[in-house]
Amino acid sequence: MNIMIVGCGKVGQTLAEQLNEDGNSITVIDSRADVVRDVSARLDVMGFVGNGATHTLQQEAGIEKTDLLIAVTGSDELNLLCCLIAKKAGNCQTIARVKNPAYSSETGYLKDELGLAMVINPEQAAAAEIARVLRFPSAIRIDTFAHGRVELFKYKIPEGSILAGMAVKDVVSKLSCDVLVCTVERGDESYIANGNFVFAEKDIISVIASPRNAFEFFRAMGYKNRTVKDVMVVGGGETAQYLCSILHRSGISVKIIEKDPKKCEALCEKYPEVDIIHGDAADQSILLEEGIRSAGAFVALTGIDEENIFLSLFAKSAGHAKVVTKIHRIAFDDVIKHLDLDSTIYPKNITADLILRYVRAMKNSEGGSMETLYSVIPGEVEAAEYTVDEDSPVTDIPLMTMKKKPDILIAAIIRGGKVLIPRGSDVILAGDRVVVVTRAKAIDGIADILL
Repeated sequence: MNIMIVGCGKVGQTLAEQLNEDGNSITVIDSRADVVRDVSARLDVMGFVGNGATHTLQQEAGIEKTDLLIAVTGSDELNLLCCLIAKKAGNCQTIARVKNPAYSSETGYLKDELGLAMVINPEQAAAAEIARVLRFPSAIRIDTFAHGRVELFKYKIPEGSILAGMAVKDVVSKLSCDVLVCTVERGDESYIANGNFVFAEKDIISVIASPRNAFEFFRAMGYKNRTVKDVMVVGGGETAQYLCSILHRSGISVKIIEKDPKKCEALCEKYPEVDIIHGDAADQSILLEEGIRSAGAFVALTGIDEENIFLSLFAKSAGHAKVVTKIHRIAFDDVIKHLDLDSTIYPKNITADLILRYVRAMKNSEGGSMETLYSVIPGEVEAAEYTVDEDSPVTDIPLMTMKKKPDILIAAIIRGGKVLIPRGSDVILAGDRVVVVTRAKAIDGIADILL
């Protein structure tokens, strides 16, 4: 596919890299010449310097031959204008990033009236992911499939865990819970789990299960159902505002610490039910005075990665809160994963997953369409959900005899509203939703898993 990306910030560069790796033809536009030169040279893609919301530049960049335009500049209004011009000039599909909470209730209207394929809000998506993690504090991350019927959660095996020394094939029988271990991260290595793999302390595993069986798994681990009742948030930006709305509906009390007095006034007016504290959270005494030692959860949402990381490390040392850290720059991911943080949220990864899912669905997928896509281990392992068509070549074949490509795992089958954690004798039927975990790139349709 020919894809044009307007805006080469963090999200734009992530998209350009991942969509390019998927074999698409990428063109990037940005007003900063140095950024365009860097992205073009590093990824070997076409680059144009200037205002992507002008008809002249879009024509010069080839809008008439473009299948999809993605506008992810720092301005919501500019993104919408880019898409509007692209629809008129090239009659292509368009995706706009719109992050201002003021537009959150207008998403449907904007999409319909401007003919947008998607409206992406990274901050709102990040807030939703944070809220999911707070529901299961023992998990590092939770992704959902089949409208919440299936969950894929990450969990770090602590010292002294009953999982340490246990083989993957023994998990179901020894813990008496119907789950499937999908991946294991150990140090700098990652694996698609097989039955003979033996767990070790500090391994990070991803497990797929229904919500009820996920609860049974954690109970078997010795965790009580510790529900977060109060959350301390540092930073009062867009993500914090979306998170406030979600948590308030769940009956969770929220306290926000923000150093900008104007932001504090606006937050007080918009969220009267939330405790707004004017102060600099980098001053440890403020965190201690506001109850960091007894907080159920701590979420660092400032615009500075380093500050978020240090605040999170202090929160872990000061109390027993579930700690969530927002990270903007993927370049530090290799360093961050070695730190003792609980959950890290990457809004640009979330955005890239949503757009990648749409791009792959635009392609002609044989035997089934993609419904959901997540990056389980960024750049290494993906989990995707497909709906299986009547003529799919994967139907009616026992999984134990199915000739699949290497490093592909059939992780779950959803049939008639029921979740089936598949075993070797199970088969896939037409109409099923199937969750596939894979290392392979560009698995557009479920038929692509076959040799």
